[in-house]
Amino acid sequence: MNELLSEAIGTFVLILFGCGVNAGTSLKNSYSKKESNSWTVGTLGWGLAVTLGVYASQYSGAHINPAVTFGLLSSGDIELTKAFQYLIGQSIGAFLACVIIYLHYLPHWSKTNDKKVKLGVFATSPSISSRWANLNSEILGTFALLFGLKFIGINEFAQGLNPIVVGCLVCAIGISLGGTTGYAINPVRDFIPRLSHYILPIPGKGDSNFGYSWIPVIGPLTGGVLGVTVYEFLFENIENIYLYLSVGIFLLVSTLSIIESKN
Repeated sequence: MNELLSEAIGTFVLILFGCGVNAGTSLKNSYSKKESNSWTVGTLGWGLAVTLGVYASQYSGAHINPAVTFGLLSSGDIELTKAFQYLIGQSIGAFLACVIIYLHYLPHWSKTNDKKVKLGVFATSPSISSRWANLNSEILGTFALLFGLKFIGINEFAQGLNPIVVGCLVCAIGISLGGTTGYAINPVRDFIPRLSHYILPIPGKGDSNFGYSWIPVIGPLTGGVLGVTVYEFLFENIENIYLYLSVGIFLLVSTLSIIESKN
């Protein structure tokens, strides 16, 4: 097995169970569709999806997220050529998982009239549309993810326990910080399923909202680099240009979001 295949398998598992819980809790006539518990079930489902995806991709280090890959690239932990291999594998795995979700819930698409619900199976959207605040939410959520992953990495757990702790971290982010944008915190988790929504022949699917799609890409990539470089600056006394660049972007976006909120 090589790293590309490992990342493809891990990301396939992540998106299969993650988008699967989205579909199960939102599409009409699904037994798991319960309005009262959909958010709780969704955050738990995505946490378990991450855990299983990490278990499935141990060979490659279990990135299953370009924000992790490029965060580690910024610190010199992986090479650029390998980072692109990881990105290709992650994209392939995510798309194949979306095809399976489409086929699995095939009778339910035509029964579900709400176009936003169909898009929500695959992609995120903000609870309140506010460009810079939404971008800031994705930066902060992914910062918490990568900063937390670095902490998890320095602790010793029983063999095989780390993926469960990572899943708990994702659950915590979803419950605490996910209510603003749906916590993509992973460019491949949002853009590839959004592209799949556009490509697949889903009845009455409506627009794929690509106008929003840059936010769950740029936000997580920035937040991932920010989380890794801030951790290394605080605890390993390491600083590089990516630290200053990501901090600068965060401060700029924060300022713009404050100005936006006053208008």
